[in-house]
Amino acid sequence: MSDTRRRVKVYTLNEDRQWDDRGTGHVSSTFVERLKGISLLVRAESDGSLLLESKISPNTAYQKQQDTLIVWSEADNYDLALSFQEKAGCDEIWEKICQVQGKDPALDITQDPIDESEEERFEEIPETSHLVELPPCELSRLEEIADLVTSVLSSPIRREKLALALMSEGYIKKLLGLFRVCEDLDNREGLHHLYEIVRGVLFLNKAALFEVMFSDDCIMDVVGCLEYDPALVQPKRHREFLTKTAKFKEVIPITDSELRQKIHQTYRVQYIQDIILPTPSVFEENFLSTLTSFIFFNKVEIVSMLQEDEKFLTEVFAQLTDEATEDSKRRELVNFVKEFCAFSQTLQPQNRDAFFKTLANLGILPALEIVMGMDDLQVRAAATDIFSYLVEFSPSMVREFVMQEPQQTDDDVLLINVVIKQMICDSDPELGGAVQLMGLLRTLIDPENMLASTNKTEKTEFLSFFYKYCMHVLTAPLLANTAHDKISKDLQEGSTKINPVCPDNFQTAQLLALILELLTFCVEHHTYHIKTYIMNKDLLRRVLVLMNSKHTFLALCALRFMRRIIGLKDEYYNRYIIKGNLFEPVINALLDNGTRYNLLNSATIELFEFIKVEDVKSLIAHIVDNFYKALESIEYVQTFKGLKGRYEQEKDRQSQRLNSEAVEKSRMEEDFADSYGKYMEAKKGAANGANGANNNGKAAVSPPASQAVTPNNSSASSVKTVALPATPVVKTAMVGLVDYPDDEDEEEEEEEEEEEQSPRKRPRLSS
Repeated sequence: MSDTRRRVKVYTLNEDRQWDDRGTGHVSSTFVERLKGISLLVRAESDGSLLLESKISPNTAYQKQQDTLIVWSEADNYDLALSFQEKAGCDEIWEKICQVQGKDPALDITQDPIDESEEERFEEIPETSHLVELPPCELSRLEEIADLVTSVLSSPIRREKLALALMSEGYIKKLLGLFRVCEDLDNREGLHHLYEIVRGVLFLNKAALFEVMFSDDCIMDVVGCLEYDPALVQPKRHREFLTKTAKFKEVIPITDSELRQKIHQTYRVQYIQDIILPTPSVFEENFLSTLTSFIFFNKVEIVSMLQEDEKFLTEVFAQLTDEATEDSKRRELVNFVKEFCAFSQTLQPQNRDAFFKTLANLGILPALEIVMGMDDLQVRAAATDIFSYLVEFSPSMVREFVMQEPQQTDDDVLLINVVIKQMICDSDPELGGAVQLMGLLRTLIDPENMLASTNKTEKTEFLSFFYKYCMHVLTAPLLANTAHDKISKDLQEGSTKINPVCPDNFQTAQLLALILELLTFCVEHHTYHIKTYIMNKDLLRRVLVLMNSKHTFLALCALRFMRRIIGLKDEYYNRYIIKGNLFEPVINALLDNGTRYNLLNSATIELFEFIKVEDVKSLIAHIVDNFYKALESIEYVQTFKGLKGRYEQEKDRQSQRLNSEAVEKSRMEEDFADSYGKYMEAKKGAANGANGANNNGKAAVSPPASQAVTPNNSSASSVKTVALPATPVVKTAMVGLVDYPDDEDEEEEEEEEEEEQSPRKRPRLSS
């Protein structure tokens, strides 16, 4: 048998009755020696790996659905599906399957109950033979039919046989005819039996039966049967809800009758699964897997049909962006697009790509700018959901759009600024919408998903854009709530209107915590841009004001922000912290926390422990010099004593290095002076040759005396005058570098002088 390759998507049904995508590849039917039979093989189109190897068993029931789908079960709890890109490929593989099983390709299901019964389950022959013969479809036999249907559910083979019997005799429509008779006669006993029968038929899990039961002329009668649950005193009114309460809204008239029918069918079947049928028990959870598949592939077909109708979607977006469109109409349009995007999640990846590109070309992002700025909360929530689908699909597409906006519009109406303001103005006390939007913003500014872009400059360009046009909007509430009593130059005009309440308000504290979480992310991933912004705005000082908040979670967010900065071990940041004395609010918060061993206490100590372990010398010196007196009483951890020890070690190393340098310098100067003196003496001896060796000997024995009276040796005298006090000069320089005298008595005197000079720091720390 020759190989036939067709492009397919492989699906498997998971435990939650949802189809999992296993990959895209090409299917072939060929003889596999190991399996000793014709098998279906699917090899991945990416790397040629084997996605599926399944022998076509003569006794397996294969189902062909919707022209491009083949579904079957390899075991009781393992369902498989092949979704073909082309109908021709599906037809060809279906013919191969039917050829192996000896079936007519015109059928949509293959089955051979007699062979299966005789060869594999011979002990069930009497029972299965009886199952094939259904009782006559009469009112008096409803109880017998109900018992028969419920009794087969425990056996997969008997379920298959009953399904074939129901299909071959057109039994379903006869049963639904009896339902109408029972309802007219108000025959409650018969209606209760019909409930059990219809529920059992659904649990047979057969697509061919679903096609009949969910057709236009049968589905409402099926719903009617399911209203009469014997466990209920009064029947439910599901049909009344579906026909009168639930309204089918066409935001734009749908002219395709097949599409309309498919939408109605999908909604009603979804209603049956989610509302009418009880939650399956552990033993029933796989009974409705085909029903889930039926809904899944219906949604795929609906999205494909809508996407192919260019006039329909063009009209939707034209009305969505038209200023003359009424708010109620725009609300319906937004909800439609949201539902449309939700359905698109069922598409295969390549089709989903085409779907979102179509939306982008039609102007989905400019439309979102309009609707996200509306006052209607429902519209804004739906628009946020649409925006999340777009960001999840392609952050680069959204970034490309927003970077083109400054040329066309003001900062206030930039899409990202609209998103930020919606986050800031979220009226939900729990800030559910704000949390969602913060996650989307983080995705957009995450450099990790910019690296794979074909545009190599995307990271630099977008971050420059964000910090120029958007960062001030994001930080406005933070700056407004940490401005103290004076109006800061960093406070953006109008920011008090965005969030005028004090930071001790719980909702405001939650919002500031979200903003700080995003800023902390920026510190970790944006390096240059965020560093420049922090320095220019003195942002860390403003953040640390929140250490005084009565909400511990907000104080922890502020501390986490500082911890991320220190964790970078960047001396540029360290000098900024030292110059601004920015450890003071952190230490005050630690002291105010007292002896409570809580998260704030642990996080603060971890900050100082990190500085000690990483030996950040500049910060250690600053902390010990300025705050050790206040911290030395904390002895339940060794962190602060360890900082003091690190400081003393560094001081000793500097002293030793400076002393060794001083000794070396003194030695070199003395050697130079001696050499220069000898040179001058030799020169003098040559000039006074008449005196001979006597004069030279005197000069060699007593140079100090001759230096005092001999003008020719004045240079040597001046050099030695510089060299003699070399050691005391170096010692003075060492004291200036270390800021600590070697003598302990002098150290105590200097500490007393320092306390007298700056008394204001201690009260703040001890308060």
